[in-house]
This record gives sequence, structure tokens and C-alpha cells, in this order.
Amino acid sequence: MRVLHTADWHIGKKLAGYDLQEDQAAVFEQLVAVAKRESVDAIIIAGDLYDRALANEDAVAMVNAQLTRLNRELGYPLLVIAGNHDSAVRLSTGRAWYGATQLYLNCQLAEAFTPVVLGDTQFFLLPYFEPVAARQYFDDDSLTNINLAMHRVSAAMQAQFDPAKKHVLVAHFFAADSQRSASETQVNVGGLDAVAVADLRAFDYVALGHLHNRHALRDATIQYAGSLLKFSTSEVAQEKGVYILDTETMTRKFVALPPRHEVQHLTASFAALTDPAQYAAYDRDAYTAITLTDLAVIPNVMAALRQVFPRVISLDRESHVTLDTAADQVDTHLAPMPMLADFYAQVTGRTLSETQQAWAAAALSQVKEAE
Repeated sequence: MRVLHTADWHIGKKLAGYDLQEDQAAVFEQLVAVAKRESVDAIIIAGDLYDRALANEDAVAMVNAQLTRLNRELGYPLLVIAGNHDSAVRLSTGRAWYGATQLYLNCQLAEAFTPVVLGDTQFFLLPYFEPVAARQYFDDDSLTNINLAMHRVSAAMQAQFDPAKKHVLVAHFFAADSQRSASETQVNVGGLDAVAVADLRAFDYVALGHLHNRHALRDATIQYAGSLLKFSTSEVAQEKGVYILDTETMTRKFVALPPRHEVQHLTASFAALTDPAQYAAYDRDAYTAITLTDLAVIPNVMAALRQVFPRVISLDRESHVTLDTAADQVDTHLAPMPMLADFYAQVTGRTLSETQQAWAAAALSQVKEAE
């Protein structure tokens, strides 16, 4: 079998106020094209179809349309679980009859112990769950965190293994030693949020969702699909896409899905960013985080930058003043104005302008009058 592994669609998400619906629709069409080109036999969606539990109507309509397209129109068996951003109750609506078209959707822990058998493989679909669900299912109050709970969950699944089949776990959690991205919601329940990798070794392949960086964990048999789009500037350098798993050899390959709009982080002067001769080198259609190298005040800076980069998602300054270190080097025997000039030169590398000196003198005069 050839299985496409994807996760973390986050339908309904906004990026700094920008609606990503068109971007998400475009990358979905690329996913469909890959599924056709690679002749896949099934598709794994490892959680977080939605960005929030109370998804808006447009997001619900999009997810419904995409699942219908993949399952009903194109005929792919779907292996789907709920993630921590999904509402298990809402997502599972209609689950009772989904199996008739091979849309296998698990949203509760109790559903995870009956494997879905496709071809040569048993698929165990483990949705996101909290320790209390494991305590109730196993009637064991000692399962106080996700790591302890996963040890029991894994053992119960292994009891269902058919030795003549391959065994794939589809899950949504934070595996120990993984690296996070800024756009992910951290979930820490019962004082421990990481699942021990040792509890996953019995499976031939573990198809994970939750972390948006596909390289969050480098392991021979455990793989995060990563998100389909970049959701923060911490993901600028990440390549997004899907994995194709060959269940005969349990090898996987990555297929990149270029976004409709990139995410970029530019560090430059205001003049460089607004000069047509220079900004031609940048991707003006990208969602753009900007760090200005200028120290001077720039009137209407955001409006001016958006004339060039219409999708500005953040703006900050490169200059960072380390006050504690600089203060230790100031000669405290100087008069107030020379002391200020000395301090300013140390922390900025520049001298006070005449205008700045006038502002400082006026402020000093007001303080003296108040005293």
C-alpha cells in the first residue's frame, strides 16, 4: 500500500488577522494532485483539521467539502483522528455511517483499540486525549499524566496486533525530545506533556500530528507530517508538504507543497524596503514580518510599508538597548546632559542630534521646575 500522511490543516486559522482560507484551499488542491500522481491507496489526517473547537461556518463548510472530495468523489479511504484543536464531539458528528465509505474517524480514546485493517496493515487511530480519559477507560487512578497513560494505551493496542500484518499508529501528541514551533498550542496536563518514544517502538510506523515542523523529531519510524502552511515567522525556513508511506518496506518520502503565499522575514532599512530598485528582490506577495534597522522615527511607517508589502504581519526594530550593561559604563560624575549623550552613544553607537538634545534639555528643565 501507499499511504499519504498529512496533519495540522488548522482550517479557519488567521495569520495576524489575514484570512488563510484561499491559501488553505490552494494547498489542498496540491495535496489532491499528489495523491493522484502518487497513486495512494489511503490518506491519513493526523488531527487538527480545525484551528479551534468552535469553528466558524466557513471553516466547517471547507472541512466537509474537503473530506467529501477525498472520500466520496475520489474514493480514498481516510484515516482521521481529532487533534487538540478539534472539538471531538463536533468532529465526530456522522461518524456512525462514515465507515460505509471508508471514512474512519476516531475522536474518543475508547475507539482507538479496534484497528482499521486496510491491505497488509492494521491502523490504530488514536485521537488526542487527556489523562482523565485514560483513567476512566482503564479504571486506574494512577494514570495521572499523558506519559503514564500512553504506556497503557500502547500495551492495549499491542494486544490487538495481528502478527501477519504491519502496524501503524496515527496519533496527535508531543513526543519526547521533539522541538516546538511558535505557532503550536502547548498542552500540559497532569504535569507532563511528552510521550516516551519507547512506548511507540512496537509500531512499524507512527504517523504523528501536533507539531508543525516535520523535522521536530528525527526518528527512523516516527514522523510528524508538519502543517500544510506556515503559521508563524518561526517556520519561515521550513518546507511544508506531505509524506508518502510504503507499507511494504515502511519507507517514506516527503513531497513538498509550495504555498500560494510564502511567509518571509525581512531585516532592512526603511529606505531599502521602499526603494523600487531594491525591493524588487523581495517577494512582495508574501506574508511579511519586517524588522527595521533604522533608529529614526518614521511617520506612518506601517502604511508606507503596506504600499509595498500588502501582507505585513509584524513590524519591529532591530536595535535592542541593553540598559544594564551600558549603565555600568557611564561616568556618573558628568553633568546630566553630557551623561545622557555618553549613555546614548554607548547604547546606539550614534550621537544625539540637535533635535534630540533640545527634547532632553526641555525634559530636564521640566524636572527641575517640578523639584
